Amino acid sequence: MAANAAILPVAAAARDNEPSSLTPAEAQARARATVTAMRQDEKTILTIGIMPVPLGSNPIHVPTDAVPGAGYIAGITRLGVPALRETDASLGVAWAGGARKDGATALPSGLAMASTWNPDLLRRGGAMIGAEARAKGFNVLLAGGANLTRDPRNGRTFEYLAEDPLLTGVLVGNAIAGIQSNNIISTIKHMALNGQETGRQFADVKISDAAARESDLLAFKIGIEIGQPGAVMCAYNRVLGQQACESDYLLNQVLKRDWRYPGFVMSDWGAVRNLSAAINGLDQQSGSQLDPAPFFGKPLAEAASRDRAYAARLDDMNVRILTAIYANGLDRNPANPGGRIDFAANAAVAEEMARQGIVLLRNRADALPLARDAERILVVGGNANIGVLSGAGSSQVHGEGGPVGTVSMVRQDAMFSNFLAQQYQGNAPLDAIRKAAANAAVTFRSGAHVSEAVEQAKRADVVVLFVNSWSSEGFDQPDLTLPYGQDALIEAVAAANPATIVVLQTGNPVVMPWLEKTAAVVQAWYPGSRGAEAIASVLFGETNPSGRLPITFPRSEDQLPRPSIDGFDWVEPGFIGSPPKADSRLVADYDIEGSDIGYRWFARKGEKALFPFGYGLSYTTFASAGLTISGLRAEFTLSNTGKRAGAMVGQVYLLSRNGSPKQRLVGFRRVELRPGETKKVVVEIDPRLLADWQDGRWVMASGTYQFALGENAEALGAPLNVRYPGRSWKD
Repeated sequence: MAANAAILPVAAAARDNEPSSLTPAEAQARARATVTAMRQDEKTILTIGIMPVPLGSNPIHVPTDAVPGAGYIAGITRLGVPALRETDASLGVAWAGGARKDGATALPSGLAMASTWNPDLLRRGGAMIGAEARAKGFNVLLAGGANLTRDPRNGRTFEYLAEDPLLTGVLVGNAIAGIQSNNIISTIKHMALNGQETGRQFADVKISDAAARESDLLAFKIGIEIGQPGAVMCAYNRVLGQQACESDYLLNQVLKRDWRYPGFVMSDWGAVRNLSAAINGLDQQSGSQLDPAPFFGKPLAEAASRDRAYAARLDDMNVRILTAIYANGLDRNPANPGGRIDFAANAAVAEEMARQGIVLLRNRADALPLARDAERILVVGGNANIGVLSGAGSSQVHGEGGPVGTVSMVRQDAMFSNFLAQQYQGNAPLDAIRKAAANAAVTFRSGAHVSEAVEQAKRADVVVLFVNSWSSEGFDQPDLTLPYGQDALIEAVAAANPATIVVLQTGNPVVMPWLEKTAAVVQAWYPGSRGAEAIASVLFGETNPSGRLPITFPRSEDQLPRPSIDGFDWVEPGFIGSPPKADSRLVADYDIEGSDIGYRWFARKGEKALFPFGYGLSYTTFASAGLTISGLRAEFTLSNTGKRAGAMVGQVYLLSRNGSPKQRLVGFRRVELRPGETKKVVVEIDPRLLADWQDGRWVMASGTYQFALGENAEALGAPLNVRYPGRSWKD
């Protein structure tokens, strides 16, 4: 059953209004006809791709119709099948080290987008980055990051969305639907249980089938139902002893058999180990020069010529790839380089995403919004005189001209050096603050010398202190503290001037030993190409903050399921994440928390967060009331009881079943409200969130289920008991 019935018809309508697209059944029938018409030597053309950029000392030949980016798969001209030209990623068209000598609009990080709790806005964001990809000649966007935040120290936490399967699934599904509205393919990735970067090529996830289906896999399933992505990208890690890209359990049993997914599975780059991955469900080998061999080229053709199982599998691989091509109209609406991009309009989308994604965590005595007539404002730290921080790795996006500032983390001649740098984008927050407070004396200090920042803080009316925590694909965090002594900087500056506003640019939660000494704390995440303007608009009250946390902020690492990332103490950090020895073993035991991720784990253990899942403050006040549930339909009212317009997110939680605690987010809705306005809200409850996975089925026990309407996962209203009959059903 679909996760959010109110959203699904929008996705369907968007595709149905595109005459160039086919229904899934029509696309599949046409794909089968094309495969029937294929010559034998054409059957491995679509199953293997390259990375069309120079790599290493022996670069491969790059076809003339390729566009520099993540991937290229040749087409079959005789049959009218287009080549697939692929680019990263979920946050915009990736910079790719400047290989194209162009720029793109950078959306805020995945966490920032999820903090909006706004499916419609993520659909707009997806449509925008999909349009830019198409204008640059790409017809596949490697987007749709849907891995849950099992551990907030994961280096790719910033790329993903949330710790909850419903929130993740609804948001990623809408982002995918927006992307594919441009007649291009989007992926959903990285399937699955891709929870850490340490030893990412060999970390072996241990988890029960039930726990996986009730958490990470449910997020993917909801995202697929809403977005109907043409492709699924499998992950680097192992699951239950098998590489995810050759996991019969994930790819054949779950995805293709149980979910009846009609599209294709592509590998992550450098994730294919052998030919047998084809039998186990992999349909396309990506970036094959990064693998030990081009398994899905000549070796696959030879296997198909002598083995019926491989021959049948090869036909199915082609049907799946072609189904995605035809369903999204890639052949009828070819994407060609040189398309027009309205960067001003796209920047407005990015800025709106950043504004809605900023979370106000603390606001003592209404320190915010700042008065525009403040006379002396000191801005400290975070390279706020340069730009806003962005996360690193394959998802890196930059505008024309590339990064506005770079701090290299490796030698410039090192492999992947373009990925491994702290890179800044957009305009400088310092300039945006000066523009917003045109009559104030706004000064800046880097914060490199604490004594200097303290001395200047004593002279200021207010201090805006930017602090950064850089995250990157390939590298996990050792803990949740701020690096480079920034915790001590905040302590000292706030002691010198209690009117200190802290702005966090981070890719994960951080602990805050200095919290009570500050006037306000603003979580800006990595806010994208218009992040500076969005931050200033919140600080000075042009924007009423409405972001809500999509992940839990713990008080300390001791509250997490494991003391550190598995393997962090002995695996040497590295972007590739390969095992140090052929027989190296690294087990990530996810049976510890099972499906109780994030706020679910905190509820199970009776822990209180520093800031709970769903938390966020506003410049106005709200009230929620009147929760009723009839069947799978929840109704309640939200009211703005303050003096300015704002947005609130109504959150409905399951609390227990037959007296046994079991906290689950089962519905949410973001609502804009004028002062004094009250709105009635209706959300549909996905029954899978009330059920357990048992013996290949969803099972709901008969009895009493307790619910509550909440401001966040810990601030909950009066409980409501609802009785349900027992039932079970297939996925």
